[in-house]
Amino acid sequence: MQARKRFGQHFLEPAWIAKIVAAVAPKAGEVFLEVGPGRGQLTEPIARTGAVVHAVEIDRDLVAALRARAIPGVHVHEGDFLDVPPEVWFAGERPYRMAANLPYNVSTPILGRLLRHARAGRLADAFLMLQKEVADRLVAVPGTRDYGPLAIAMAQQADVSRVLVLPPGAFRPPPKVHSAVVRMVFRPDRVPVADPARLDALVRHVFTQRRKMLSSSLGALARGEGADAGAWLRATDIDGTRRPETLTLEEFARLADASRAL
Repeated sequence: MQARKRFGQHFLEPAWIAKIVAAVAPKAGEVFLEVGPGRGQLTEPIARTGAVVHAVEIDRDLVAALRARAIPGVHVHEGDFLDVPPEVWFAGERPYRMAANLPYNVSTPILGRLLRHARAGRLADAFLMLQKEVADRLVAVPGTRDYGPLAIAMAQQADVSRVLVLPPGAFRPPPKVHSAVVRMVFRPDRVPVADPARLDALVRHVFTQRRKMLSSSLGALARGEGADAGAWLRATDIDGTRRPETLTLEEFARLADASRAL
């Protein structure tokens, strides 16, 4: 079966599949979500352990082929993961797990949806194959080039670690980029914040102007709200000459709370 470029399909070689399944360590009775199962290369070995797998696939030909195999414990759902309601695979009894080789062209919106599921208590952990550059952004720390909204959102809700780095030759057809597998273990928010949506909006705003000083980038946001960015900075004891990539999650949370109160 040919990979389709418009769906970002690249199929893993068997040796790498074995490494990923070993890292995931699925157990009987666990419920897994897989986005983009493709030919079922991860799906089947996970289900073979006695786990239940809900596989969401957008390619109707791959859906038909996977359903025809009738793998015990595997439920194949046709559609775009961003549109399929979580009630399809989440029964509410306990959080599900996730293992997936994500389509690289839609990985960021998928990550956003997973964070929302985790905040609602639906998702326990996730092993995700991503483009290496996206993985670098997930694990980045303050003061580094890759640090930004994605790293901050993940740091708030999950413990993230890199598990594997894969060369293009690990896939057929080989992509033009390197890939990485990351593990996310979701937990309650690391830092208390009054309004998570406000934190997210503030972080995204200042990183659209990441080379500007905070006093400047926050000033534009405050003026649009009829507020005073200087008051926010004074209340949080943060130097307005700093740039966004130097701030910690805790400092962003203080700014988000101050911007709601002042």
